[in-house]
This record gives sequence, structure tokens and C-alpha cells, in this order.
Amino acid sequence: MRTIRRAGPKEWAGLAVLSLPTALLGLDVTLLYLVLPSLTTDLRPTGTQALWIMDAYGFLIAGFLITMGTLGDRIGRRRLLMIGAAAFGAVSVLAAYSVSAEMLIAARAALGVAGATLMPSTLALISNMFTDARQRALAIGVWATMFSLGMAAGPVVGGALLEHFWWGSSFLIAVPVSGLLLITAPFLVPEYRAPRSGRFDLPSVALSLAAILPVIYGIKEAAKDGLTTQPGLALLGGAAFAVIFVRRQLHLPNPLLDVRLFAGRALSAALSVLLVGLVGVGGVMLLVTQYLQLVKELPPLTAGAWMGPPALMMFAAAIGAPLVARRIRPGYVMAGTLAVSTVGYLLLTQVEISSGPGLAVAGFSLVYFGLGAIAALGTDLVVGASPPAKAGSASAMSEMVQELGLALGVATLGSLAGAVYRARIDDRIPAGVPAEIVTATRDSLSGASSVASRLPDGLLEQAKDAFLSGLHLAAFAGAVCIAILAALSAIALRDVGTAESEEPQAKDRTPTPDPATNAT
Repeated sequence: MRTIRRAGPKEWAGLAVLSLPTALLGLDVTLLYLVLPSLTTDLRPTGTQALWIMDAYGFLIAGFLITMGTLGDRIGRRRLLMIGAAAFGAVSVLAAYSVSAEMLIAARAALGVAGATLMPSTLALISNMFTDARQRALAIGVWATMFSLGMAAGPVVGGALLEHFWWGSSFLIAVPVSGLLLITAPFLVPEYRAPRSGRFDLPSVALSLAAILPVIYGIKEAAKDGLTTQPGLALLGGAAFAVIFVRRQLHLPNPLLDVRLFAGRALSAALSVLLVGLVGVGGVMLLVTQYLQLVKELPPLTAGAWMGPPALMMFAAAIGAPLVARRIRPGYVMAGTLAVSTVGYLLLTQVEISSGPGLAVAGFSLVYFGLGAIAALGTDLVVGASPPAKAGSASAMSEMVQELGLALGVATLGSLAGAVYRARIDDRIPAGVPAEIVTATRDSLSGASSVASRLPDGLLEQAKDAFLSGLHLAAFAGAVCIAILAALSAIALRDVGTAESEEPQAKDRTPTPDPATNAT
């Protein structure tokens, strides 16, 4: 039986160290939302390339999280964390000095692979360091808060850097953060390897990638151009490989991913809430930041500052939700905060060109409020429902659905808004406009803004109006999905108890080694 022990000062200091890569990864998810217009002017990517610059990072993280989570269990979670931090810092330098859209897409993809080593390692180590249920819930709340604050700070930091430097400086933040982690982790973070982990199954790695990446590609292309032959075949191929992957895992003595964990109702329901909740946030976040910069034409630093209130709402929810969940069932807390988020999505459907930034920011603040709560509580439910030796796999699943949700949000809601934009703007471009101007204007509002000085009178305003039509439809779709998700959360998680009743506290509060660990 696992020993329950109270965490001491060293564990809380270790949590501070683990918060560094957590905040960095959150920052890297959203940093480009505000940097994208400046980047577009410099590298001139197509609309499709711009989307790949945004979501290649999240897609590759999602693809490799299962592999890296299990690899950390085998070679050591702290060791993998440090390898990933070094790689993340090095690749960030390459991204900063990219000279073409293709080079930046490749660098973002490489950052995704490196990032996949960090997230499951940090969360799994937290589950090893904090074995008391109440302390673990609070520690994961802090962890989720740091990731959320990183996401929220991305636009603010990006805006501040763009005031003084070029867009590539936003990537260089990773270098000192990675360096600090490499210096402090050996002293404050214990090592952990899962006992009797067995050999690492490379065919399972290949099958997991063959299952995840085609599905991601198929969804992205179907959202952009409809379910044509190519994305349809990708989806079918990915689904086929997923079936083969699951069958292989069921027959391996030491699987890459223990799919039997999904049999737990709380774990599977929590993963579903995280996935759908993050889809809405990912797409709307992109559109709101573009609204502030391209429709309201705010300077980068000012636009970033307007993202401060959503950051505070997210912070309050991520810290407060675990405390409330000590006395109110987590499913009800998540349902309540998701209902608040639904109101935020509906507010975004009322944003107009004449509106001040306050309406969009108020709506997005409520959206972020729900995100903070489900990230903290959903992650704790996933990790708490898994045995210690499977913490890496459980952490990988939690992070996979969150990263996949953000990336799918950009792909689906971003593409939906883009399709509405193109349908609205096509009939408004007058005859006689040069072909290259027509192409840029039809591509996106960002493209129209980049050639604003050459557009006929009034066309830029019509492009802004077409963009808002896309934002309205995307926000309404998000409101419907999140309202349904709120109801499902209350039903599917109604049997999950509060943290007060999850585990009895150990009488001996002196820290003792966990017999399931191999700490150094």
C-alpha cells in the first residue's frame, strides 16, 4: 500500500522549480497569437502556413506525449525533464532566427517534440512528491495556474517585446528559463523510475504516431476544406492504426500506454472535459487577440495589456477551484465554471467594430475562468485516479488531450471563422483590383491589413466586418459545446468525492520514502 506523507519545504521548493518549464510551455502556446501579425509582415506566410506556424507545436506535443510520458517512467522523470529543457532552449534559438515560414514551421514542430518531454515529467514528478490528496490537489492547482499564467502572459510578453525588439525575441525567453531549470533541478527535484517497467516497445511508438498524426491532419484539413478524399483517408488511416495500437497494448506485459486506465469513469470523463473545453479556448483565443490588433488596431503592448484581466480570472479559478472542491464535488465545480464560460462565449457574439475592447475582454475573461478550473480539477482527477507507477502515462494522457484541444481549437474554430471571412469578403472586392491584392485580401484579415495602403476605400472596414462574422459564429459554436459539456460534467463526475473524503491523513507526518519509487 502506498505510504501517504506530508510534503515538506523541499517538495514545495521543487514545485517552484517544476513551475518553470510549465509556465514556459504555456507561454509558448500563446506567445505567437500576438506576434503573428508582425511575423506575417516579415516572413509573409500563406494563410495555411500561418495556421501551421500556430499549431505545429501543439500537434507534435500531442503526438509525442504518450511516448515521452512512458519513456520518463523508464529512464527517469527528472533525467528526461532535463534533456527536454536543454533541447527546448536550443531549438528556441533556431526558431528566433528563422528566415522563412518553412523554417519556422520546422522549428515549431521540433519545439513540440522537446516540449513533449517536459509536460508529463513535471506532472508525474508532482504526483510522486505530493502523496497526500489535499496537498496534491493544491500542488496541481499551482501547476495548472503556472501553465495558465504562461498562456495568459504570452500576449502580454509578446506585446512588450515587440515594442523594443523583433518578433524572434519572443522565442529567446526559453533560453534563461531552461538554464535555470538545469541548474536547480538536480538539487530540489527527486528522481523517479517506475519499478519493473520492462523494455521500451518501439513498434508501439510508431503505431501511436501513425494513429495520432493522421487524425490531427485529417481534422485540420476537413475543417479548412471540408471532408474531401484526402482528409477522409487520413482519418480512416489514423483510426485503423489506433485500433492496432490499442490491441497491441492489451497484449503487451509492459505497454507503452496502459489503455485499461480508460476503464475508470472519473478518468475518462475528466479527459473528455479537458479535450472539449480546450478546443473552445484555443480557437477563440486566436480570434480575440486578432480582434484587438487587427480590428481595433491596438499597439502590441496595449493589446497585450488588455489580456491582463483574463489572466487574473484564470489565476483565481485555478487556485480557488481545488479549495472549493474540498467541500463541493469536483464535477459540480467544473460544471458551474463551464456555465460561466458559456456566458463569456455568448458575449463574444455581440462584439462589433464600434465596440470598445472591454466587451471582448470581458467575454474572454469568463472563458478563461472556466479554463483555469477545468485545467486544475481535471488534471488532478486524472492523476489521482492512476497508480504511482503509471503517473507518467496518466500525465501524458492529460497533457495530450489539453494540447490536442488547443491545437484543434485553432484548426477547427480558426478555420471555421476563416471560411466565413472568405465567403463574406469575396463579393465585396470590386473589379479592377490587382490579383496579388485580391489574393491577400481573400486569404485573411491579416493579409488584408498587410496591404491596407493599396486597398480601395472602405474595403478594409468590410474585411473587418467579415472577420467579426467569423468570430461570432465560432463563439456561438463554442457556447453550444461548452453548455453541453457543463451538463455532462455534472452528470459524469457526480460520484467523484471531495478532496476531504478522498484519503485519510497519515498519523505519521514525517516524510518517508515511497516504496514504489526509486528516488535519488
